[in-house]
Amino acid sequence: MDMNAFNVSATLNVFRLIARPTLCLPHSTISTFNQLPVPLNQAFAKYKGVDIRAVVLDKDNCFAVPHSNEIHQPYNDHFNFLKKAYPGRRLLIVSNTAGASSIDPKLKLASAVEASTGIHVLPHSTKKPGCGPEIMEYFRKYPETGVTRPDQIAIVGDRLTTDVMMANLMGSYAVWVKDGVVPLSEASVFARLEQRFAEFLMRRGYEAPNPTSPFEG
Repeated sequence: MDMNAFNVSATLNVFRLIARPTLCLPHSTISTFNQLPVPLNQAFAKYKGVDIRAVVLDKDNCFAVPHSNEIHQPYNDHFNFLKKAYPGRRLLIVSNTAGASSIDPKLKLASAVEASTGIHVLPHSTKKPGCGPEIMEYFRKYPETGVTRPDQIAIVGDRLTTDVMMANLMGSYAVWVKDGVVPLSEASVFARLEQRFAEFLMRRGYEAPNPTSPFEG
């Protein structure tokens, strides 16, 4: 096993699902990136007082083919639409490959993604779902984003135990890209298992927890 690729954060945090299984449930579900509502407030219509000021995007199988540094061509127009709605540092890419210190210590992948997308990539030492504090530190560093609380951030990604779980752990809103770029049959066994688990929970009436900040109080 490539220990640099091994996600210690996900392995440790997945045990939280035993006590709180709804941590892996999204607040909104879309098929592919092209179905992402813009502005993001529209994705959370059933919740009151939603005020999304910034968006965090996963890369692999969200808006890019896994291991590619470029936007999947059919998503180009919608990606540019999202960039206009959330300009500058209000749109951030957080990937478990590009920018992750264990995979990308010299930030070469991050630089390549930034060059192809025009969006900042977060350098982070802890992989998702455990890098919520690093995301909040980023937005505190750039107050022009208007973000003062984690519930003003929407996390968009295809993985329930990394992207969605991170959103719930940090008190943000989660948008699950259910189908992604590649078919589920070509996804990892973990991705298939987590999807079955989430569908099992939702069939029984479970819902995502209301965003509650762990950084306050």
